[in-house]
Amino acid sequence: MTATVLKVSFKPADYAAAGVLLGFAKSEEGSGVQWLGQAKAHSDLLGRAAQAKRFKGAASSAVEVVPATGSISRLVVMGSGDELTHASAQALGASGMQRVEAGTETCLCIDAAALGDDASLAASLALGAVLRAYRFDKYRTEMKPEDRPSLTEIQVLVNDPAAAAAAYADMEAVAEGVYHTRDLISEPANVLYPKSFAKDAARLADLGVDITVMKKDELEKRGFGALLGVSQGSEHDPRVVIMHWKGTDQDPIALVGKGVTFDTGGISIKPAAGMEDMKWDMGGAGTVVGTMHALAKRKAKANVVAIIGLVENMPDGNAQRPGDIVTSLSGKTIEVLNTDAEGRLVLADILWHVQETYKPKAIVDLATLTGAMLVALGMEQAGLFSNDDKLAAQLEGASKTSGDALWRMPIGQAYNKQLDSPIADMKNIGGGRWGGSITAACFLERFIQDGTAWAHLDIAGVVWSDKDRAVSRRGATGWGVRLLDQWVRDVQG
Repeated sequence: MTATVLKVSFKPADYAAAGVLLGFAKSEEGSGVQWLGQAKAHSDLLGRAAQAKRFKGAASSAVEVVPATGSISRLVVMGSGDELTHASAQALGASGMQRVEAGTETCLCIDAAALGDDASLAASLALGAVLRAYRFDKYRTEMKPEDRPSLTEIQVLVNDPAAAAAAYADMEAVAEGVYHTRDLISEPANVLYPKSFAKDAARLADLGVDITVMKKDELEKRGFGALLGVSQGSEHDPRVVIMHWKGTDQDPIALVGKGVTFDTGGISIKPAAGMEDMKWDMGGAGTVVGTMHALAKRKAKANVVAIIGLVENMPDGNAQRPGDIVTSLSGKTIEVLNTDAEGRLVLADILWHVQETYKPKAIVDLATLTGAMLVALGMEQAGLFSNDDKLAAQLEGASKTSGDALWRMPIGQAYNKQLDSPIADMKNIGGGRWGGSITAACFLERFIQDGTAWAHLDIAGVVWSDKDRAVSRRGATGWGVRLLDQWVRDVQG
């Protein structure tokens, strides 16, 4: 990892804040703005500023003043909105960080005590601020001093500092996991390729994760024909990395990630415009690595096996051709009609391997699989496809708690039959332009064994953003780490 998670500490509610103080207010019907907590001491100054700015305490709106005396250099007060959830508290903390981070202060103090006694919500405020503070400046050598971040720590005022610190300990592990995912997704493809990605994932051994790395020779010997077909046009040999966190003796659950470190489309080459974005076609694998980081760091009482398939899809003279037929690890044959529908080929083999080897009771795979997913849901939510209503409901619940939004999509025989091939067991694309995300999910379902609960998350629209999001700035979002950590917590621990 290149980015460092900001230090967070928790202080008593009456602690004398210094630096920039983030306070809160409510909009009271009939009585105007109600200043909360330490903001009350500056109500006269805030009142004048609020009138000038027409601030009425609406959720996430803000007013800022500079007290004439005292240790507070700036006081930024935000509307707290209605009753907070963990997801909305994170968004509120992130919004506060966005408003204060351009200043010269080194310390941000958050008056969480003003919002009540819930220590876990105070910790969620801190998590949101930390997630928003992430920056990927590794390759910026000519930044102006005023563009460099000044904040080095966050202090959170709470009524029970010990309880808040205990709640935040697990959240800090999640923050590290999100940062790890964002780092991976932000790296350019000349730095992050299958070998270097596998080396990064192997560092999780330092946290107690069992690591297995399979190289090209072993993949050929075992019969990973679908995955190898994707990689054969690249100078970079493929890797498959298995990460196992065994914090309990429960039956394992599995996470599976597509890791195409750069996707040109192969012989079915993509248009030049926007191809630079394909450095983040490994977003599923990046999310899985970040999640395993979080689980190991918080010492989750869970048995989770994760597998990522790492390839680069390039169009050289040895590249896979449209019309080629490959034999997958399962023994099923695939007619490759479009070499840009490559992620599903990678997933076919690693899905089969994790089932054959570990017999997980549930599998969740993540992949930046289809552009059609952006057409369906834009960049606001991931698509959820599943063969199991219970698993789908678990993920939907984890989504609401974590703030990583998703929406369940259909699968079924009407779509599945489009994948039938006259000369192989199946083809890798559907029969037409429409429903591409669904037929891609149906392709993956063909490699799920009977009795295995499975969910596929198409995350093509959410791993990267061209604008600020609830808890992230423009760039890699780290979407999915909070979701998967919550799901594992809900079903195992």
